[in-house]
Amino acid sequence: MLNSRQLKIPNRIGWALSALTVAEALNRPSRAVYEITEWGKDFLARHPGGVTEPMLAESAAYRLARLKSEGQRSDTVASVEALGSPETALTPHEQIEAGIQRLEDEVVTELIKRLRAGEPDFFEDAVVRLMLAMGYGASENRGRRIGGTGDGGVGGVIDQDPLGLDRVYLQAKRYAEGNNVGREAIQAFVGALQDVGASKGVFITTSQFTTGAKTYADAVPSRVILIDGARLGRLMVTYRVGVQVRETYHAVELDEDFFE
Repeated sequence: MLNSRQLKIPNRIGWALSALTVAEALNRPSRAVYEITEWGKDFLARHPGGVTEPMLAESAAYRLARLKSEGQRSDTVASVEALGSPETALTPHEQIEAGIQRLEDEVVTELIKRLRAGEPDFFEDAVVRLMLAMGYGASENRGRRIGGTGDGGVGGVIDQDPLGLDRVYLQAKRYAEGNNVGREAIQAFVGALQDVGASKGVFITTSQFTTGAKTYADAVPSRVILIDGARLGRLMVTYRVGVQVRETYHAVELDEDFFE
């Protein structure tokens, strides 16, 4: 599966071809075939060093298309000057992706803020719910919080099979920004895992881990995964824990098969 970075090049090529066609610098006589127009040749001759989207404002066809497009929005009126704004350095798909990323960043920040402000048992419950949403806990979603006084250094447990023969133990620390989890806390967690005969665990915090904590977790025989506040927030957004989808947008493109 291609990631967003790998898709950026074909997306930009596709957008460039589309914009040049709208500007009537290119014609598309058949599928995947483009030919430069006379106006396109003159346009290229005027800009031998390269072409950017704001330059397409020289095309009357392009200006008209943009005016019609912007005219459909109730909150803005298109202008030639707007074509030269920094926003047009991105394709429409990239602008959408950037906008969604910004919204998610804001939600992640608010998620961690709310988790820090909540009660410890609520945070532990949230961590268990996240692990179940990620697919741990077998088909029966077998997971529970066991935190509180006398929890033995373990805040929750996930049964990976119906009988609980394979378990993942959790520890959740609701710390403020800057109050990072050190090596001692990881050592205590590893000791708790050994006490219950476990070989793997997940330590989650709303802050960060010190370098010593990370080094120790990588070195011990037990498999210990560390999840800091930033990653916790991202996982909660990805698996829709503590968040809900507000709106859904559909990006469309021309169906070339329809015209075959």
